[in-house]
Amino acid sequence: MPEQTESESRKLLRRLQATLAEAGEGQERLDRITHLIADSMGTEVCSIYLLRDPGTLELCATEGLAPESVHVTRMRMGEGLVGRVAARARPINTANAPAEPGFRYMPETGEERFSSFLGVPIQRLGERLGVLVVQSKDAREFSGDEIYALEVVAMVIAEMTELGAFLGEGAALSPRHQQQVMIRGGSAQEGVAEGVVYLHEPRVVVTNPIAEDPHAESVRLREAVDQLRVSVDEMLSHAPKGDGEQAQVLEAYRMFANSRGWMRRMEEDIARGLSAEAAVEKEQSTARARMETVPDAYLRERLQDLDDLSNRLLRLLTGQGAGATGAQMPDRPVLVARNIGPGDLLDYGRSLKAVVLEEGSVGSHAAIVARALAIPLVVNAKRITTEALNGDPILVDGDQGIVHLRPEEAVATAFRDKIAMMAAAQERYASIRDKPAETKCGTVISLQMNAGLMADLPSLVSSGAEGVGLFRTELQFLTRNKVPRRGELAQLYAKVMDSAGGKRVIFRTLDIGSDKVLPYMKPQDEPNPALGWRAIRVGLDKPGVMRMQLQALIRAANGRPLSVMFPFIAQFEEFTQARDHLLREIDREAALGHVLPAEVEIGAMLETPSLAFAPRHFFELADFISIGGNDLKQFFFAADRENERVRRRYDTLNVSFLTFLEQIVHRCDDTDTPLSFCGEDAGRPIEALCFGAMGLRTLSMRPASIGPVKSLLRRVDLRELRSVINEARTTGAQSVRPAVMDWFRQQG
Repeated sequence: MPEQTESESRKLLRRLQATLAEAGEGQERLDRITHLIADSMGTEVCSIYLLRDPGTLELCATEGLAPESVHVTRMRMGEGLVGRVAARARPINTANAPAEPGFRYMPETGEERFSSFLGVPIQRLGERLGVLVVQSKDAREFSGDEIYALEVVAMVIAEMTELGAFLGEGAALSPRHQQQVMIRGGSAQEGVAEGVVYLHEPRVVVTNPIAEDPHAESVRLREAVDQLRVSVDEMLSHAPKGDGEQAQVLEAYRMFANSRGWMRRMEEDIARGLSAEAAVEKEQSTARARMETVPDAYLRERLQDLDDLSNRLLRLLTGQGAGATGAQMPDRPVLVARNIGPGDLLDYGRSLKAVVLEEGSVGSHAAIVARALAIPLVVNAKRITTEALNGDPILVDGDQGIVHLRPEEAVATAFRDKIAMMAAAQERYASIRDKPAETKCGTVISLQMNAGLMADLPSLVSSGAEGVGLFRTELQFLTRNKVPRRGELAQLYAKVMDSAGGKRVIFRTLDIGSDKVLPYMKPQDEPNPALGWRAIRVGLDKPGVMRMQLQALIRAANGRPLSVMFPFIAQFEEFTQARDHLLREIDREAALGHVLPAEVEIGAMLETPSLAFAPRHFFELADFISIGGNDLKQFFFAADRENERVRRRYDTLNVSFLTFLEQIVHRCDDTDTPLSFCGEDAGRPIEALCFGAMGLRTLSMRPASIGPVKSLLRRVDLRELRSVINEARTTGAQSVRPAVMDWFRQQG
C-alpha cells in the first residue's frame, strides 16, 4: 500500500482520536464524527445509524442529510440499503444507490440528491451495533482504500461505544451494561438462584484503539505472536501420545498461529493507524461475522480456533483475561460463559449458585455435571457474555430458562418471593424426609436418587432417598484427558458404596457416544449421533474398557451386593452379550482369588421402544429394568430432546406415551420383574403421580425433586387419579394433562 495512503489513514484516525478526546456529551461527539468523516473523505454526507433494539436501526447523527430527521428516521433490519448492510454484516458500495435492489427512499432525509453510497457495519466481536454511511452526489464507486478506511473508523466507533464515549445528556446511545436485560434461553437444569456474575473468560476491552507509534505497535504484535506460538507448541508437545485426533486439532491450531496471512492483515491494520489490540480485534470480528454465515461445520470449527487464538493474543497484549484481571470469586457467584467443559465446571464445584451459557445444550457435558451438582443451568442464552460484566446482579430461573441481568427492584422482589416460597417448601419436605411415600390409598412408591459424583452422596440422607437408582459412571471418564485406571475406578466405586451406608446403588456402565464424547475418543462424525454408535454398542464393539470397568465394580463390592445396569439396550441379544461379559469377569475374579460380591443383580435400561417388545425371556432374565425416560420419550415421539423447536411439542402425559408405559408395566408384572422410571420427568410431581397411577412403583430422580414428589404423593389417592386418566383417554384427548390438572384443582 502506498505510503501516502497509509499516512492519510493514520491522519484520519488521529483526527478521530482528537475529536473523541474533546469535552462534550455523546450526541455532540457523534455529530463531530460525522462532520470529520465527511470532510476527510470528500463526501457531502456521513451518517451513523445505530440499533435501538435487535431489529430497529435509527439515524442518530448526520452531516449532509436533513437535521430534523435525526432520531426520527428508523428502519427494520434488512430494510433499505442501510438495513441490508446491518443484516448481512458486509459493506455495500454502489455508484447508483436508487437502482440497487432493496433501496428505500426516506423523504424526510432529503437523500434523493445523492447517487453514491458506501455503508459498512459497526460491529464488535460479532455483535452488530449499527451502520456507518457516506454518500455523495457524484456517481462513483468508492475505492478499496476508502472502504477499508471507513471500516477502520467503524471499528473504532464500536470500541469507543463499549467504553461509553457516546453517553450523556440527550445521548444518542443508552448506557451499556447498566440497563436491565432479560434473556430467554433453554432450561438444562431446574432450580432458581440469585447472585452476581462471575465471567469464566472475562472480556478484553481495548482502551487504546488508535496507534500513537505504528512501528512500536508492530513490535508489540510480533512479540505477542511469538509468545502465542511458543504456548501452542507446548500444548502440542504435551498432547497424549497416540491421540491422532487431538494432535490433528492442535496442528490446525498451530497452523493458524503461524499463518502469514493472519499476521500480514494485522500488520496492515497497524500501518493504517490501529493499535496492536485493535488490529487483533478487527480480525476477530471478521472471523466471527464469517462464522455466522458458514454452513460447513468443519470450517466453523476452524474459524472458532482462530477466534480462540485471537482471545489468547488479546490477553497477551493487554494483560487482561484469565488469571490477570484481579477479579475475585464473589459471594453467590453465577458463572457466565460462552461454553464450558465438564472439567472446568467441576473445578468450580458447588461454590456456584448457577451457570449461564451462551451456547450449550440440554445434553451437553456441562449439563450432565450441572445436574450432578444440582446447580441451575440455562443454555443458549444469546448475548449473555456480551451483556454481562463481573459483579453484575443476576437472577437465574432454571425452571423457565430465563435470566434477568441487572434486574429492576420489582423483578428482584418477585424473584426473591419465589425463592422464599421454595425454601419454605423445602422446610416442609424436610419434615417428611423419613416418612414413606405412601399415598392415601395405601400405595407405597420407592423414591430413589440419581447421582454421578461422590459429592452427590450426602444428598442420599438429606433428601430422604431410599437408594441410588442410577449412578452415572461416565463422569469420571468425561472429566479426564485419558482413560482412568482400573484401580482408581475400583477405589471410587468402593467409596460410593461406603457413602451409601448399605443402601442399594445401581451402577450404570459407561454411557458414551451421542452427545457424550470422551476427550480422548475419536469423534465418529455420525449424521445422527443419538441413533448411532453409543453406550452398550460401544462397549460390545470395544470390550476392553467395559471389561476393565466391570472388574473395578466387582472389586469395589468386596463382598457386598452389586447392582449393574447396562444402558441403551435395543434388543435381547445385546443384553445377553453384556450379561455374559459380567458373568465371565466374575468367574475370572474368582479364579484370581478375589472376594466376590455377596450377590449380583444385572439389569437393563429400557430407552428404545424396541426393547418393550423383546421376547418374554428377556423380562425373565433381567433382574430389574429401568425406563430411561429422557431417551425413550425422544425416540417414541421422534423428537430430538436437544431441539427446542420440537422437544416441547410432545407432552409426557400424552395418551399414547402413557399407554405405552402401561404396556411395559404389564409385561414386567407378568414376569415379576422389578421396574423403575428414571429421568427428568420422574422428578416432576404431576408426572410422577401419573406414573404411579399407571402402575410404576419405583422412581429415580435428582435429590431436590424427592421432597416435592413425596409431599404430593402422600396427599393423593392414586385410584381416583387413575380413574381421571382412564376417563380422559376415552374422550379422545391427546393428553390427559388438562383433566389431571382440573382434578388437582378440585382437590385443593
